[in-house]
Amino acid sequence: MNESAKSASAPEERFRLWPALVEAVRGSQQDYTTGPIGRAILLLAVPMVLETVMESIFAVVDVFFVSRLGPNAIATVGLTESMLTLVYTVAMGLSIGVTALVARRIGEKDPDGAARTAVQGILLMGATDEVVSLGYGYTRIMLAGNATVILLFMINAVFRGAGDAAIAMRVLWLANGINIFLDPMLIFGIGPFPELGIQGAAVATNIGRGSAVLAQFYILIRSAGRIRVVRRHIALELNTMWRLARLSATGMFQVFIGMASWVGLVRILAGFGSEVLAGYTIGIRLIIFAILPSWGMSNAAATMVGQALGAKQPDRAERAVWIAGFYNMIFLGVIGLVFFTFAPVIVSVFTRDPEPTLYAIMCLRVVSTGFLFYAYGMVLTQSFNGAGDAWTPTIINLFLFWLMELPLAYLLAYTFNFGPLGVFLSMTIAFSSLAVVSGIVFRRGKWKLKAV
Repeated sequence: MNESAKSASAPEERFRLWPALVEAVRGSQQDYTTGPIGRAILLLAVPMVLETVMESIFAVVDVFFVSRLGPNAIATVGLTESMLTLVYTVAMGLSIGVTALVARRIGEKDPDGAARTAVQGILLMGATDEVVSLGYGYTRIMLAGNATVILLFMINAVFRGAGDAAIAMRVLWLANGINIFLDPMLIFGIGPFPELGIQGAAVATNIGRGSAVLAQFYILIRSAGRIRVVRRHIALELNTMWRLARLSATGMFQVFIGMASWVGLVRILAGFGSEVLAGYTIGIRLIIFAILPSWGMSNAAATMVGQALGAKQPDRAERAVWIAGFYNMIFLGVIGLVFFTFAPVIVSVFTRDPEPTLYAIMCLRVVSTGFLFYAYGMVLTQSFNGAGDAWTPTIINLFLFWLMELPLAYLLAYTFNFGPLGVFLSMTIAFSSLAVVSGIVFRRGKWKLKAV
């Protein structure tokens, strides 16, 4: 193509991109087992990215309003979030299993099977809702609402697996809108609302999530998307439930491995004092927030893999993973460059204390050097899950995080006297190794043969 032709085609390409973005947010009825892979990933990834951001807003909004009540109230919110870790582990584990099975059934052009899988997931959720609601006030109310957390995650996983990512996104818009409105009303007693203090934040969050779950049930029953649950689907299917339970249990262990490794790193860093921990906290929270969109891209790859395998198109599934990984690499590569270059400026927004600033900058710069690897590692992990091969990333995580990262962090920090830098280096090495090992295993292709 000559230069003039290239110039003429550029506006057309930009024009095509905008309608695709609008369609992604509005909700697409495209069959993701056919057509251009890049466009399919875009249509899935955009609403999934926005959904991920919406989920993170819950905690941010609560802390924003609760902070007006003082440091003790903030501490209560933080401690309660740590107690909810078990609930999130169950929810995310169930999501892995549900997404894999629903995506496979949709790819097989079996919407009835997908609907039955959704029902089995809801029934299984009832059997796993055993988190004891202890504590008082805010904590008791938040833990009492754990069923809504699990249902919200799990049913949105149904929508994602089916390819209805925009529905999952809108459900969280509803939940966040209600929470943002009710938080100040119930915390401070504005207008006709009672003044509940910190408990008001918990009530607002549960009402928001509960309303979203009711909306999810309505959508499933009224068929606003690819799956419609009708009376004949509401029956116990032990075979389907067993497959779902097996996948989800492995998924829960996979999530737990990751969460426990973070706790281990904090324990190692604690030996260097509160200033180091403060810097690490700032740095790692910035990193986690920055990579949230990458989870959306990774979930899009998981859906593409599940549906393509269901449609007997393993080559399409593999191409989708590498394309999604490339898109993710571009995004995280830019973020990593920004973090490395402007780390002092970014950290100064959160603290100006010399020591925490020093370690926050160190954390940002060292960890962000591995972003190009993380991009592929995240996509590959979710792609195994989307194929129903949850054991592969679980075993890889177990070896690389528990048997390599944690011992390496301790050795570099204390034995070789690298201090906190050693811990940050171990994180970069572990996550980069995860991408390399996952890529090697992925290329072998055994995940293509996984039956779910």
